[in-house]
Order: sequence, then structure tokens, then C-alpha cells
Amino acid sequence: MSDFDIEAIRREVRAMDFVRGTPTEIAMWHEDVADSRANLVIEDMIPTPNEDAFFEMMLDEGVPPPLVSQILLRLLDHPTPIGHCR
Repeated sequence: MSDFDIEAIRREVRAMDFVRGTPTEIAMWHEDVADSRANLVIEDMIPTPNEDAFFEMMLDEGVPPPLVSQILLRLLDHPTPIGHCR
């Protein structure tokens, strides 16, 4: 991936209109991200510190996984536009 400006992305996320995860959902997402990261390490695809910071910030902001994917695709110049999750 690229080096992302985490704080600029955080500002964009905070300006978006979407339903943030509950504390219980966010705890579950933390576990899912940890499992995914462990699988990447096993496959020798170790995330960079910037990539880890991106996903941690998304969790801190309560961004639901489908929206995280949309944001990531947009940051990687994929043609999928960011929608609003409600």
C-alpha cells in the first residue's frame, strides 16, 4: 500500500455521515483485524507501521468494515466511490 496521511484521513472520516460501531462491535472488529494481521504475517505479507496505523485509526473512529474497504479502495485510486453507510 501507500503511505497514508493518517490525520488527513481521520479528518475526512470525522466529516462523513455514517453510523459508527458500538463499543461491542468495535471490540469484535479489533479481534478481526488482529486475526487478519496474523494471517498476513504467516503469509510473509507484514503490514507496514503506516498500514497498521491506518487500520487502528479506523477502529478508533468506529468505522464499519465495509466502509473501511470503500475508503481504502478510494485511497488506492480504485474507481469505487465512497458511499454513506447508515
